[in-house]
Amino acid sequence: MAGQMVEIRWHARGGQGAKTAAMFVAQAVLIKGKFGQGFPEYGPERRGAPMRGFTRIADAPIRRHCSIENPGLVVVLDPTLLDSPAAGVTAGTDENTVFLINTSLSPTEIKKKLGVTGAKVYTVDATQIALDSFGKPIPNMPMTGALLKAQPFMELTELTDAMKAKFSKKFSQAVVDGNLRAVEKAYNEVVSE
Repeated sequence: MAGQMVEIRWHARGGQGAKTAAMFVAQAVLIKGKFGQGFPEYGPERRGAPMRGFTRIADAPIRRHCSIENPGLVVVLDPTLLDSPAAGVTAGTDENTVFLINTSLSPTEIKKKLGVTGAKVYTVDATQIALDSFGKPIPNMPMTGALLKAQPFMELTELTDAMKAKFSKKFSQAVVDGNLRAVEKAYNEVVSE
């Protein structure tokens, strides 16, 4: 990743934590001396409505402040968005784009469903991991762990240290510990074709 910018587009529904994940990843890379930018884009602002988030990671200051039209990496927190052309999961992607999908389906099945060729596809059942780890179907933090397998912009321990620092002030230790378990489990369980 030296000398280049990684642009990540997140697809989710309101309430699944894509905004939090996009912004958290951008903040977490600061401990590596990198530059990060994370922000959401909403349509109708309500729980369950499709939304997008964006993260940029770079070795130099980031001067762009627009949405990401041609992402290097697409992260999908809600697999039902794959069935909605309006969600635009594959918009602006090419054969070099990496897809990370929260699903129990295999990467081969997802690749066929997306209709993409050449792209690398990773899958992980982040919703089930979240349920098993902290009892809520919120896939955002497990997806950040899986994201490191798809795009290793920092070490897993650096990400979990950043999580502890950020979330220990806002949440109980049980919530933090559950999320840490979920991140590590997703990192270890993500598969690619």
